[in-house]
Amino acid sequence: MTASVAEVEPVQYAPAQAAPVAVDEAPAELIASSEQEWPIISVNGVSITPQAMAQELQYHPADSREEALYQAARALVIRELLQQRIAELGLFLQVGAGENEEEAATRLLLEQEVQVPHCDEATCLRYYDSNRARFHSAPLLAVRHILLECAPDDAEARSLAHVQAELLLERLDQFPGSFAELAQKYSACPSKEQGGSLGQISKGQTVPELERQLFALPAGLCSKPLESRYGWHVISVDQRIDGQPLPYEAVATAIRTQLQQGVWQKALVQYLQTLIGAADIRGIRLQGADSPLVQ
Repeated sequence: MTASVAEVEPVQYAPAQAAPVAVDEAPAELIASSEQEWPIISVNGVSITPQAMAQELQYHPADSREEALYQAARALVIRELLQQRIAELGLFLQVGAGENEEEAATRLLLEQEVQVPHCDEATCLRYYDSNRARFHSAPLLAVRHILLECAPDDAEARSLAHVQAELLLERLDQFPGSFAELAQKYSACPSKEQGGSLGQISKGQTVPELERQLFALPAGLCSKPLESRYGWHVISVDQRIDGQPLPYEAVATAIRTQLQQGVWQKALVQYLQTLIGAADIRGIRLQGADSPLVQ
């Protein structure tokens, strides 16, 4: 069973402990009455027990019990389908390091039945040419800040800290050379001993909610305070070194890995849908393919 490499769209799947599960399907629906605590589900005559569903439920957090139960039941159905296919083919187990017999059998089954085309050099080059803006070295910023610290859940303290940050910005507009002095006096960050300097920072070196704002800033004093889980920050970007375009040779391996993973996931979903389409599944509705299982 094959999948095209031309258009790669990542497809998510959730673990049913040892079994992967396709998620691109119709709205969740269990066929059960409101009086039933657990739905009555079977796969080719094999029942999914309430005990198994109760155990699997913990791996599927959701907004409601009904949605979590659907996800858990779907995962168990897929797992049962894979186990039945393994038994049907009589696969010989070759247990690898760090896996149990079920995981080894599932791996062997997918290696044997899910055929994935190789991403050739031309495909990778086309992807690179179409997405050049994504392939840049990380930008670097030389940053100073004044941290007005307050707890994330203290609304009053946050409001007061924001007002104080605005006042500090007004002071810096009047006296641009006073940043180090104000950092020493007001900042709750140890960087105050270096005039508020954080040195050169790149992406991944600060908390995400601050990073998203920080790396969008031009050089100079930020005109408004920036908020993070730690409080409010008065920020000065002293230097900005934007990332440089990366040559294809530097990113070819990463591109090939990404494309191959996308094609693998798409092929896996198609395979699982074919198993579903060929099975007698009762008590839950899943999307399956109409074509018979490819031997």
